[in-house]
Amino acid sequence: MTTGEVVHAAVAATPITPEEAHAGVDSPHCGAVVGFSGVVRDHDGGRSVTSLSYSAHPSAERVIREVAGEIAARHDGTRIWVAHRIGPLAIGDQALVAAVGAAHRGEAFRACSDLVDLVKERVPIWKEQFFADGTVEWVGAGTEQ
Repeated sequence: MTTGEVVHAAVAATPITPEEAHAGVDSPHCGAVVGFSGVVRDHDGGRSVTSLSYSAHPSAERVIREVAGEIAARHDGTRIWVAHRIGPLAIGDQALVAAVGAAHRGEAFRACSDLVDLVKERVPIWKEQFFADGTVEWVGAGTEQ
């Protein structure tokens, strides 16, 4: 391959799974498939979290595709799959799923790490956290999560 390929990049209102991401990048060319799953956890900053809700700017779908394309262009021979959920999520749900297939593990790990970092940095999706004490907190795109 002379450049990477984006096989899927989306903002999803329905559940996403690591299995579909891995299957999406599987290819006879790929000797390595690396994945990432951002899972809703039950705590943040020492506080108990009961659920989350993600909201997206109307440009989020375009931006996630651009990000995936940039990573594919940067990492020769890769296959890229990425999706970020929106809407209400429960503890244990997948919020961000990514997979990268490549001929070798080093390139797959680097590309997947770059992909996740860039999605978190650029895609305009905001997280609303609901805490057990009844408080709510918004976390904006581009902030540490």
